Amino acid sequence: MAEWTERDIPDLSGRVAVVTGANSGLGLVTATELARHGARVVLAVRRVEAGEEAADGIRRTTPGAKVEARHLDLGSLRSVRDFAKEVDGDFRAVDVLVNNAGVLHLGPRRETDDGFEAHFGVNVLGHFALTGLLLGALGRAEAGRVVGLSSTSHRGARLDLDDLMGRRGFKPRQAYGRSKLACTVQGLELHRRLERAGSPVRSVLAHPGICRTNLSTRAFEDKDPVSQAIDRATQRVFPSVQGGARPQLHAATAPGVRGGLLYGPSGFREFRGPVAATEPAPAATDPETGRRLWEAAEELTGVRHP
Repeated sequence: MAEWTERDIPDLSGRVAVVTGANSGLGLVTATELARHGARVVLAVRRVEAGEEAADGIRRTTPGAKVEARHLDLGSLRSVRDFAKEVDGDFRAVDVLVNNAGVLHLGPRRETDDGFEAHFGVNVLGHFALTGLLLGALGRAEAGRVVGLSSTSHRGARLDLDDLMGRRGFKPRQAYGRSKLACTVQGLELHRRLERAGSPVRSVLAHPGICRTNLSTRAFEDKDPVSQAIDRATQRVFPSVQGGARPQLHAATAPGVRGGLLYGPSGFREFRGPVAATEPAPAATDPETGRRLWEAAEELTGVRHP
């Protein structure tokens, strides 16, 4: 089978896509390609001015591109609710939701506006709430998709359901891995619930492997030495952000994608290589863990998925 590339993205004219964290990195590449292939793309960003600059850049490279920036702070449940209400009211349907935004290696321990540990609050709970609030719009699409962003770091992580906020022995890199394991657990649990409900919406996961993204360099300036070393190494060795975005673009657009799968690079240790379906870590696939984490997320956010 030939390697999947951006050339394989079908015509997306008439479809609406929402991409979180779309002003830079993987999110910007994803939004650009979706717009290039005809989708109307909402750049969901914390800093609207950065989102407007990104939208202008997309329009310059793709004349006629339908892109717009809207404010979304995943560290604030109020902002998530306001954004979702606005999008749900402005569009007949949302065809694709790419939960791309995230924070990485934040230290020391910090909290969101709602008092959640920052990695868990933004990467997990913010996207959980957003997905639930947009499920109605996704259900109105012919075949809506939710793409959750996992990471190779989910494989070495451990989820402590009794300490989701990381109050015991907080370490930034562990907190990030834990959040990505939780994202993977939730993506698979959403798939189970959608299937049981007979919904046409698909929940798909993707991870970029390791690539030269600016996610870690956008983290707080007091990064630990290990994170700084990782930044330097990835700049020299691993693929560009364009290559890193391919798994989530595949998950968002490829006709044969099935719910409940995790797409990522198929090469050595899934760091790089052609896009393929990969196996999530066993810790991510346990339905009981999925149920318990789901119920905890509902209680923490106050959002119940319809």
